[in-house]
Amino acid sequence: MKDSAKKPDDKKNKISVESYKGVRDFYPEDQAVQEYIFGIWKKVAERFGYNRYDASIIEASELYHAKSGEELVNEQTYSFVDRGGREVTLRPEMTPSVARMIAGKRREIGFPARWYSIPNLFRYERPQRGRMREHWQLNVDVFGINSIEADIEMMTMADALLKEFGASDKDFVIKVSSRKLLNALFANWYELDANQSQQMQKLIDRKAKMSPEDFNTEAEKIVGKAFKFLNLSKKDGKHSDDYEEAMAIPTIREAKTELDNVISTLNKRGIKNVEYDETLIRGFDYYTGIIFEVFDTNPKNNRSIFGGGRYDDLLKIFGEEKIPAVGFGIGDVTMRDFLETRELLPKYVSKAEIMLCVMDMEFNDSANLIAESLRKSGINVAVNYSEKKIGDQIKSADKQAIPYIVVVGPVEAESRTFNIKRLSDGSEITTNLEETAKIINFIK
Repeated sequence: MKDSAKKPDDKKNKISVESYKGVRDFYPEDQAVQEYIFGIWKKVAERFGYNRYDASIIEASELYHAKSGEELVNEQTYSFVDRGGREVTLRPEMTPSVARMIAGKRREIGFPARWYSIPNLFRYERPQRGRMREHWQLNVDVFGINSIEADIEMMTMADALLKEFGASDKDFVIKVSSRKLLNALFANWYELDANQSQQMQKLIDRKAKMSPEDFNTEAEKIVGKAFKFLNLSKKDGKHSDDYEEAMAIPTIREAKTELDNVISTLNKRGIKNVEYDETLIRGFDYYTGIIFEVFDTNPKNNRSIFGGGRYDDLLKIFGEEKIPAVGFGIGDVTMRDFLETRELLPKYVSKAEIMLCVMDMEFNDSANLIAESLRKSGINVAVNYSEKKIGDQIKSADKQAIPYIVVVGPVEAESRTFNIKRLSDGSEITTNLEETAKIINFIK
């Protein structure tokens, strides 16, 4: 009797080779770029005296409900209830985590504390250029400095970081604003209540993605009348007619003076590509003072690369007295986009510096002898045991971006001498295992 059961449809049951939407696989070439970016981040952060820390990617969801902002928590987090009935979230940002850590050991930490991390972060949002559902981010924070020197240090480090990658002043601009100034304007100039102020902040944060007409319509709905920005910047060398009246209000004058001092100090210290942007908000609720964003000036990638600001009150959610804090975060996706647009990424080269192409398995012992000797000299060596034709092995080395090859056959096995060939130009040297300096000089 024939088996009448249907055979499974192999095509239908086949597992996809595609990664989850919004995340990336890192093939060796991609991983090399990632390591290069991380290496520069680490180098610059530590040059400024920052120490590395880390934390788990899982946090209690209440941490983000407290201060991150409704849009992030309600629409963009990967949250779930664990087996113990606790609501947890894959961290969408690092600032609440570092604030929790500082609050937990504040009496044991020496201030000012300079910390940095390169965490893995998750946000459920529509994947697009510069935005993924999973990314890595350099987070840099300093705790315990009230003065604007901390804010200035952050922007100085941001400038140094991009220049370490090879960027110049004309490649980016640092736009600066102040939540303190905006709050003073909302309360004392535009005369908005707390709810209106929050709604206006959200609206201004979306302004760049809206037409002027749509922005004005939405603003009028919030404030109940036509809304017009108070221009605090000079135009044609002059301030607006309302400027002096606004500056007579103490809270506005104090915040604007602080902002002006930050910009002028940066200018004095050689950072000229910085400007005030009255529409700069940044979306997180926890910012309290100076905020900034760094923008790529290339029309092909004309967008914000990264930003940060002061968040002096975040520790209050843990029932602790406030500790002044300033920080910024830069994602690996926008960092790579910037470097690719500017053609600042180094050419990929394999970690293996030499491939030994073995003619036949009988020469494996000779190949291993050469390999081990070269490795002890600090040279990275891959041995091709595939038993394929030498031509195919050389093609494989070239495809893997391994710059040098050595063919191991009867001559090499008997004489203990061998030729090292550079694939890029065909040049080669004849050497032996005793001539370590000669070998290193040729390949390094």
